[in-house]
This record gives sequence, structure tokens and C-alpha cells, in this order.
Amino acid sequence: QVQLVESGGGLVQAGDSLRLACTVSGRPFSNYAWFRQAPGKEREFVAADNGSRRRESYSDSVKGRLHISRDKAKNTMYLQMNSMKFKDAAVYYCAATSGNPILSSLGVIGTYEYWGQGTQVTVSS
Repeated sequence: QVQLVESGGGLVQAGDSLRLACTVSGRPFSNYAWFRQAPGKEREFVAADNGSRRRESYSDSVKGRLHISRDKAKNTMYLQMNSMKFKDAAVYYCAATSGNPILSSLGVIGTYEYWGQGTQVTVSS
């Protein structure tokens, strides 16, 4: 049974850094992504590690501040968040797909079959 479990969320101040982790059990994946959902808003794409095509993708709102990575030995994916802003406050979800998505589909929720339960990130002044 595949499980994705996020961790690392919490309360940070604007400008701080935070690293989220997503540990996968059941099987490894080549393609992961992070999404987030703020209160009253739709879930939005943050970043993707398109391992099968050896590339990463980021939303414009986080490019240059957030970085996705993975530790294959630990079957864990990370989201390093730097220079955090109030707009980064949300529940962050990791997702995985057994498919081989093309670039234009990396930010599409329906691309990913497996999802974690989410971890809350709060940003204070």
C-alpha cells in the first residue's frame, strides 16, 4: 500500500526558512510534486521533481525561493522554503505519480494518483 506522509510544517516568521519532508512507503516514484492550499483558495502547484525526464518545475510565485529535492535512499522528497512570505502560509501536500508526465502536466492536480494528508505552514510577522 502506497503512503505519502508529510512532515516539517509549523509556525515561522516572514523571512525565515523551513524544510518540509515527504516520506513515501510502498514503492518508489520517479515523479513527485508539492502543492499547497490556503484557506478559501484552490489547491495550487508549487514545485515538481520530474525525475523520469530529469527536470524540475516551479510555479512563478516560488521560483528562486523554494527548492525541491529528494533522497532516494530514504525514499523522501523535500521542499526547502527560503525567504518565506505571508502568501506561503497554507497546507502543503506532496503528490506522486507512477506515470511519465510531460512538462505541461506537472502542475495539474489530476496528474498525480497518490497524495499525502498535508502539513500546515503558518507565517507570522
